[in-house]
Amino acid sequence: MIQTIRNAWAVPELRKKILFTIMALLIFRLGSAIPVPYIDSNALRDYMQTQSGTILGLMNAMSGSAFSMATIFALSIQPYINSSIIIQLLTVAIPALERLQKEGGEEGRKKIASITRYTTVAIALLQGFGYYSLVNNYGLVNGGTLPGIWVGIVIILSFTAGSAFLMWLGEQITEFGIGNGISIILFAGIVSRFPQMVMDTVNGVNVWNRINSGEVSVETFTALGMSEELAQQQLAAMKSLALAPWMIPVIIIGMLALVVFIVYISNAERRLPVQYAKRVVGRKMYGGQSTHIPMKVNMSGVMPIIFAQAIASLPATIGAFMGVTKNSEGFGGSMMRLFDTSQVFYSVLYFLLIVGFSYFYASMSFNPVEVANNLKKNGGFIPGFRPGKPTADFITKVLSKITMFGALYLSVVAIAPIVTGNIVGYQSLAIGGTSVIIVVGVALETVKQMEAQMLMRHYKGFLE
Repeated sequence: MIQTIRNAWAVPELRKKILFTIMALLIFRLGSAIPVPYIDSNALRDYMQTQSGTILGLMNAMSGSAFSMATIFALSIQPYINSSIIIQLLTVAIPALERLQKEGGEEGRKKIASITRYTTVAIALLQGFGYYSLVNNYGLVNGGTLPGIWVGIVIILSFTAGSAFLMWLGEQITEFGIGNGISIILFAGIVSRFPQMVMDTVNGVNVWNRINSGEVSVETFTALGMSEELAQQQLAAMKSLALAPWMIPVIIIGMLALVVFIVYISNAERRLPVQYAKRVVGRKMYGGQSTHIPMKVNMSGVMPIIFAQAIASLPATIGAFMGVTKNSEGFGGSMMRLFDTSQVFYSVLYFLLIVGFSYFYASMSFNPVEVANNLKKNGGFIPGFRPGKPTADFITKVLSKITMFGALYLSVVAIAPIVTGNIVGYQSLAIGGTSVIIVVGVALETVKQMEAQMLMRHYKGFLE
């Protein structure tokens, strides 16, 4: 990958695209540090530290911690991603949109893109209002409450404008830069959290040393006037942040192994052989060649994990809005403990949701009947299967098998941080399966685009 970037830098046109992408990302990071007025960033950051297992924690991770600092890019490109998913689902459900996508040509794609943009702004307004309601209800603002409706309008419009600007910036990167702009921005937001991950690891080692040396104990907290029960809870909370020094190399090796595994599966595909019959048109003979249909093992990408995580964390998010914690009594506290990210029930539910959404997205992105009909129209067939329904049934069977393997792959990557955190007793273990898949996937796709653009310029031996 480094060699490919070095070769691309030697091409003046590609060098301009790389510099444009870097400047766009600098603008993104600058906007991620400019706070929206009237909001107490310190109080909000302390509150967000308690929301790691909720949808708010997921949005904070995807935005590069901008969500917890209430910056103008706090919503990041999440509204655009949600809008794209909604329009994609509606394209399958609404015949008019399906015809517009398949038969509308370039004009149809422009109309769908325009609909996606308007939907993005609408979703950003809704999320901005939700953000405003959150900080206002919990007193996470300067002075405790927000004075007047105009202040709320300023906050909501600031978040909406930031999200709309990032959508435009992503489109500019796609057109004038390197790679898919939206993916690059999401990549930059996740990577920007790496220094904080390192600091959390260092702090975890310091906490472990303090606990094991006896510097921090139950007596330490009782001496400060805490009750015995509260002191036990405080010590347990500190132990969940503690990390043994010998675990650091194990974590590093595990992360490298996870990256290698993701790269291997991302490039894996099942190739179905296709043979085209010979046919004579005039004096020329066409067909007779052999080719294949590539079927990616992980056809649905990271979307099943994002959807599964959003649904599995929904009870914890609702409880957080209602002020319920794991230590609360009654039904609310029981639900919070049941859906805690460290519990077995959460892991099993997470696993099943990922498998279900994997099949759902695979069925949406790949239609075996349509592929079989296209092969039949063009005189192609899969050796050993008659054209038409037998071919469609065979492709469906293969799709079901590789989808199951891809779903298991996504489940392993997503649940690995939870299992590892429970084994080592370090609940703040910052190895997000979703984040790793996104980072590695975007890096691979960007490098492939660089290689493709260099090959288009016919530089002999350039990739060697």
